[in-house]
Amino acid sequence: MRPVTFISLTEPGRALAERLQALMPGAEHLNRPQPFQDTVRARFLAGHRLILLCAVGIAVRTLGPALRDKYQDPAVLVLDEHGRFVVPILSGHEGGANEWARQVAEFIGAQPVITGAQRYTQPLLIAGLGCNRGCPLQPLLALLDQTLIEHGLQRADLRALASIELKQDEPGLHELAATLGLPITFYSAATLNAYSDRLSRKSDIVFRETGCYGVAEAAALACAERWVRHDYPAELLIPKQKNADATLAIARIYGNRDA
Repeated sequence: MRPVTFISLTEPGRALAERLQALMPGAEHLNRPQPFQDTVRARFLAGHRLILLCAVGIAVRTLGPALRDKYQDPAVLVLDEHGRFVVPILSGHEGGANEWARQVAEFIGAQPVITGAQRYTQPLLIAGLGCNRGCPLQPLLALLDQTLIEHGLQRADLRALASIELKQDEPGLHELAATLGLPITFYSAATLNAYSDRLSRKSDIVFRETGCYGVAEAAALACAERWVRHDYPAELLIPKQKNADATLAIARIYGNRDA
């Protein structure tokens, strides 16, 4: 996945960029970098996806000399400093900027301004699960249904289930997948550990038991980002929920299911 850089020029822009880091925790933030144009072009040519908190004119004049083509150029979004509008200005389709703009706009409560021809995309929801050894179907189903109801969702909104490889022999998880008519994927602890910085909470106890700092949230994010081919991250829609026997989290990504 391409790295992300936020570049802000004003104090409101800086504050907005700091809010966005909750959505993209690994992103770089540069406030009033000097020299401005050289810094922006260097990040762009290095393949960084950019969120520029400035006027569209500034962005266009800065990036114009660095443009190559829509297949090589990374996605670029422009936001006004108050977070009212999100405008994808480069690589809308091929680079995923249009879908990325929708995701950013929803996160900050802004209006996405998409001027290119529209492709139909949809929010795809993935449930990540963890459970105690030998957990039967009913506690898993009860936690899932309770969580969905509390957040105004339905079983039909889900596209897949995911967990850790340590749980791939758990009958309850396979029964849940069969009951819902959904695929379930199991990921290694190493794969899930790559998402440790994006968890709502890291657990040393879970790490000692599984080799990763969180199962449900990491599995949901890992599966969502493998479910569609898009160059931006999934978001944690519902952080870890739990009952006495299981844990559950739901991730969301926008796009169309890969063939």
